Amino acid sequence: MTATPRLLLVDDDDPFRVVMAGELRHRGFEVATASSGGEALQEIDAEKPDIILLDLQLPDISGMDVLQAAVERSPGSEVIMLTGHGSMDTAIESIRRGAFDYVSKPCPINELEVRIQRALERQKLNRRTSVLERGLTPSDPGDWLVGASPEFLHLIELATKVATSDSTVLINGETGSGKEMIAKLLHSRSSRGKKPFVVVECAALQEELLQSELFGHERGAFTGADRRKAGLFEVADGGTIFLDEIGEVSPATQVKLLRVLDTGTFRHVGGTKEIRVDVRVVTATNRDLEDRVMKGLFREDLYYRLSTVILTLPPLRERSGDVDLLTQHFVGLLNERFGLHRRMGDEAMTLFLGHDWPGNVRELLHAVERAMIVCEGDEILPQHLPRAVHPHSGSFRSSQGDGSLSSLADMERDHIQKVLDSVSGHRGKAARILGISERNLYRKLKTFGI
Repeated sequence: MTATPRLLLVDDDDPFRVVMAGELRHRGFEVATASSGGEALQEIDAEKPDIILLDLQLPDISGMDVLQAAVERSPGSEVIMLTGHGSMDTAIESIRRGAFDYVSKPCPINELEVRIQRALERQKLNRRTSVLERGLTPSDPGDWLVGASPEFLHLIELATKVATSDSTVLINGETGSGKEMIAKLLHSRSSRGKKPFVVVECAALQEELLQSELFGHERGAFTGADRRKAGLFEVADGGTIFLDEIGEVSPATQVKLLRVLDTGTFRHVGGTKEIRVDVRVVTATNRDLEDRVMKGLFREDLYYRLSTVILTLPPLRERSGDVDLLTQHFVGLLNERFGLHRRMGDEAMTLFLGHDWPGNVRELLHAVERAMIVCEGDEILPQHLPRAVHPHSGSFRSSQGDGSLSSLADMERDHIQKVLDSVSGHRGKAARILGISERNLYRKLKTFGI
């Protein structure tokens, strides 16, 4: 449900202001009013209204000066100027300075409502465009790496120093803790920042497909290879390739990766031509690679080549105080993305602070997004939170029905978590117990934020 649009009506004509505000409220808008430029600026700073209806003639500050301040202080707001007779030139000038539109007084309420709806549509389009241009993260995700705990701040400081080098980096951390964000930080703050950043989810691909994705293939190299295809190392040339879940790659693929690291060259699958690339390699894992080396599951020489620098992301349960900061950050982000004005209530926040977040930051993000979607008012309440966040979820009853009955998604998530706990997080064993492929389990872990 979309939040009620917030309007600010600025006019020193008391009868006009009172009548117009009442009409707009009757048509479903949330309306604040101001009778002077000074009051208007206070409202703009405090509330950041969606639409500002601004009279050109004010007793203390000119409407043009208020317009300029509004554009600077609340760039997300749209301004519609209210003009009197004989002020057409000034109205046109206001458009040049950033106003969306202007309406002559006295203005019919139906005409004004049409202008407001047009302004809201442009606002939504601008927000959507902004989100698409940024993608899932900004070019430099530093502002998205939110936290104040000493462990987290030390990690960010070390990552910033390491970013300027071309050294290989191994990022350790539990699933959902933000390893890809750290990899993007390393890339964006390096000399390669304007070159490609390529992500490869190694655990999601079977061996033949992974090798084809990484190194490319020639036509006829295998069944279905009906054309030549460049590999992701070629796509990343000059930039950075991020190999997520590196601990899952097969011994044969490990050999090929070692050759690229040692020589900067490789061959297409089914090819004979040497291809040379200049790529920085950053990897990540939630496994203990040293233990896998000891067990003969991961090449020791490859491990040492990948781990020139090791960065370890602390799990969210060890980042005291960061849950609150991250929650507020995600609420703000999703408010912008969905065009909402929701906030996290105190009771809901208490439940968040008491949860141990086994799925880390990803689980937190999914929980906030779910709450934002389910919530129908402006405040997120305990009944809007996922079942897993409630300490006594069996007795929790939702305001929308019998909360003692779990959804199928909640039951599936809980069961997968229990199976993983029973095998100490070993995905291969968990997949066999669940009767699904490891790749299918990997996708479910991503979906549920585990």
